[in-house]
Amino acid sequence: MIKLEDFQQYGQEQFASAIASAAEMGGNAQAIATAVGDYAKKSIEDGNAMVTELATVKSMEKAIEIQSDYARIAYENFVAEGQKIGGLYADLAKQACKPFEGFMAKMTSAA
Repeated sequence: MIKLEDFQQYGQEQFASAIASAAEMGGNAQAIATAVGDYAKKSIEDGNAMVTELATVKSMEKAIEIQSDYARIAYENFVAEGQKIGGLYADLAKQACKPFEGFMAKMTSAA
């Protein structure tokens, strides 16, 4: 049976753990925001460069080649950045659950 003092101690430990975890989660959220912002900026720059290059071509074949290359590179960058950002979200989810892991282990072992 769980004693009231043990339950209070568990609560205090979990509160301290949650505060520490929240601080780390803020850093993870900032990393996600930075990664998304960097990807968006690079995507816009690449699109502008492609349009600038298209403006100078004189043949339809060259225009199609430029657009095809751009589409391929844009897709590859999208997949790579999606995996990177997905990993950051996975880290954030793990961090969000971390305070509850110790609490549940202690509560089940005490019962």
